[in-house]
Amino acid sequence: MKRPWKAREKRLLQTSLTLDFLLFNFFLLLLVAIVYIIINLDVVDFRISDQVVDPDLNVEAHVYVTELENEWLSGSSDETNNTEIQRLKDSGGWIEVLDADRRVIRYIGDKQDTFTQYSEAELYAGLENRNEQPYYYSISPLSTEGAAKYVLLKIPRDLVSVRINDNQLITNLKHPLSFYIMIGIGLVLLLIFVYSYWVARRIKKPLSILSLGLTQMIQGNYSTRMSISAEREFVQIGETFNYMADVIENTSAEKRYAEESKQRLIVDLSHDLKTPITSIQGYAQALVEGRGEDKDRQQRYLGYIYNKSVQVARMIQNMLELLKVDSPDFRMHIQQREIGEFVREIMADTYGEIEQNHFGLHVLVPDEEIYARYDPELLSRVIQNLITNALSYNPRGTELRVELIPLDNHVVIEVADTGVGIPQELWATIFDPFVRGDEARTGTGGTGLGLAIARRNTEKMGGRLTLSQRGRETTVFTIQIPK
Repeated sequence: MKRPWKAREKRLLQTSLTLDFLLFNFFLLLLVAIVYIIINLDVVDFRISDQVVDPDLNVEAHVYVTELENEWLSGSSDETNNTEIQRLKDSGGWIEVLDADRRVIRYIGDKQDTFTQYSEAELYAGLENRNEQPYYYSISPLSTEGAAKYVLLKIPRDLVSVRINDNQLITNLKHPLSFYIMIGIGLVLLLIFVYSYWVARRIKKPLSILSLGLTQMIQGNYSTRMSISAEREFVQIGETFNYMADVIENTSAEKRYAEESKQRLIVDLSHDLKTPITSIQGYAQALVEGRGEDKDRQQRYLGYIYNKSVQVARMIQNMLELLKVDSPDFRMHIQQREIGEFVREIMADTYGEIEQNHFGLHVLVPDEEIYARYDPELLSRVIQNLITNALSYNPRGTELRVELIPLDNHVVIEVADTGVGIPQELWATIFDPFVRGDEARTGTGGTGLGLAIARRNTEKMGGRLTLSQRGRETTVFTIQIPK
C-alpha cells in the first residue's frame, strides 16, 4: 500500500488560517484608514488666508493694511509712533504704496528689493506666495481721494507660518466627531463578528467530520474514510486518517485471514494425520490380534505401517518447515550468485526419480553465466517441490520442462508439464496449505504443503510464484527471482 503523500523536505509551513488572519488585519487597517480619510475630507473651511505672521510679531498681514489705510485717511499717519509699523520694520518687512499703474510711489520701512514698478504678471506671481519666494505678499486697495492706490505688504518668508484653530476645525465638520468614532467602532466590531463567525464555520465542519470518523473507527468500522474540503491542515489530517484506516483495515484483514488460515490449517492437519494414523492403528491391531497368520501378510501389514508412518513424518516435517519460514527469527542467506549451473545440479539430483516415473524431461539453461539474488537452500526447495508435485499428480509419459530465462530485472524459472492440469477454480487457493490439484487423488502420498512452502520460500527471497497454462502444457509454474 502506498502512502497518500511523498516525504517532503522540512520547511516553514505558512498555514491557511494564518493567511486568513493577516488578510483580516489588512482589511481592518484599511477600514480605519478609510474612516480617517472621510473625517479629513469633511472639513469645509480650511483657507490659505489662515497663514499668519510668525508669533513673535503676533499680527496678521491684513491688520497692517487696515490700520495704515485708516491712518492715512485720517491724516494722522506717523511711522515713528505706529507700533505695528515699527514692529514690521524690525522684522525686516516693509510696505509699498502703488499707484494705478503699479509704480512704487512710497514705501515704509527698509525696502530690500529693487522693484520700482510691477507688471500684472509679476504682481500676480508674487501674490501666489509660493514657498520658494523670499517674501510674503499681501495687497489691499487704499481708499483715498483721487487716483486709485494700493498698499503692498512684504514680509520675510521665514517669519510666516501656518496656524490652524483646532476648535475652528472641529466645528467646521459636517457631523460631530463622535459620530465618526461610533461609525468606525461599529464597522470594526461588525467586521470582527463576521470574521469570527466565518472562521468558526470553516473550522467546525472539518472537525465534525473528523469526530464522526474517529467515532466510527472506535466502533470497529475500519472501512471509514474521510473526504475533507477545507484548510490544507485539515486535508492533511484527513489523508493521515485515511492512511491509518488503510493500515488498520489491512492489518485487521490479515489478522483475520491468519486466524482463519490457522484454524483451517489445524483442521486440515488433523484430517490429513487422521487417515494415515487410522491405517497404522488398523494394521497394528490386526497384527496384535494375530490376523496376520502368514509371513507374507505380516510383511504387507508392516509395509503399510511403515509407509504411513513415513507419510506422517513427512507431513510433520513439511509443517515444521512451513512454520520455520514464517518465523520472524528465520534467517536467509541471499546473495548474488550464478544460477545456471545451480539449476543443472538440481535437475541432475532429481533425474533418477523423474526417470523412475517414466517422465520425459527437457532442461533448457543458457550456456552463458546468469546471476541472480537468491538463497540456494530456499530456491532448491522451491524447484524440488514443484517437480515432486508434477511427479505426484501426473501419469506416466508426462512431459516435464524446466527452463531458465534471463530478463532485464529478474530471472525466470519455469517448471511445466503436460499432465492432467489443475482445475482453474483451484488456482486462487492452490498455494494454500493442504490444497491438492487433484482432490480425487488423496492417496498419492502428497501432503498438500509442497506448493505452500514453494510460494512462501519464493516470496521470502523477494520473488513471485505464479500458475498458468500454455498450449499443451496444462500446468506452468513460473518463478521470478530478482537479479
